[in-house]
Amino acid sequence: MAGWFELSKSSDDQFRFVLKAGNAETILTSQLYSTKAAAEGGIRSVQANSSDDANYERKTAANDKAFFNLKAANHQVIGTSQMYASEASRETGINSVKTNGSSTTIKDMSA
Repeated sequence: MAGWFELSKSSDDQFRFVLKAGNAETILTSQLYSTKAAAEGGIRSVQANSSDDANYERKTAANDKAFFNLKAANHQVIGTSQMYASEASRETGINSVKTNGSSTTIKDMSA
């Protein structure tokens, strides 16, 4: 099963999206956006930028957990991964975003 995006509205009326893998696991989470249109633009940016390995910034958190940011061509962060126990699991997460990031399925949960 292919992945999909879920667009949601937070309690303070901001919008965010997550990218889910085919197994329904969240693999990328966006920042908060002030408008739904801006969040939809973020989804389009993931669709356009997720296939290029150069757009992934591999990082290690203060607690030594591995994670990554997906960046747009302008170097702005589009989304952030969960924390991974190892660099190998982080690479699996990146490959999952590369596989699922081009999905055109958007489940709008913001209504």
